Amino acid sequence: MTQTVARKSLYESDYLLWVQETIAKLKARDFDHVDFENLIEEIEDLGRSEKREIKSRLKTLLEHLLKRIYIDMPDCFNGWENTIEEQREEIIEELMDSPSLKRFWDELFDMSWQGALRKVRKEYQPKGFSFPDTWQFNRDIDSMLNDTFWE
Repeated sequence: MTQTVARKSLYESDYLLWVQETIAKLKARDFDHVDFENLIEEIEDLGRSEKREIKSRLKTLLEHLLKRIYIDMPDCFNGWENTIEEQREEIIEELMDSPSLKRFWDELFDMSWQGALRKVRKEYQPKGFSFPDTWQFNRDIDSMLNDTFWE
């Protein structure tokens, strides 16, 4: 009777140790022993992760901009404005670290807009507030990170 034993790779069993060993191998130029398949996958994931971060922050920014612009609840304005500033600062930092993310702005904006609109409509339309189907203001990076749309 032959028994097959599934052996986990270091990548699967101890990710941190795999990272440390991969770094050591790269520094030593020991390319013959580098796990390139998983290394390539990790590097690809880094790019996707940065895009997800911008999309998530942009979605939150848009949600709070929609609230601040279209919902007349003055007691909430300060909190919404604080969140707007926080998200803008985080997006600016991300774009400073990876300026090439700017080329995905329109795509990320479209996805973020749809998510933000769905969320605020679900929460506030039952309370009698309405929101436009499209963003009514400039959507370029500079405008989104600097303009006060509600004044």
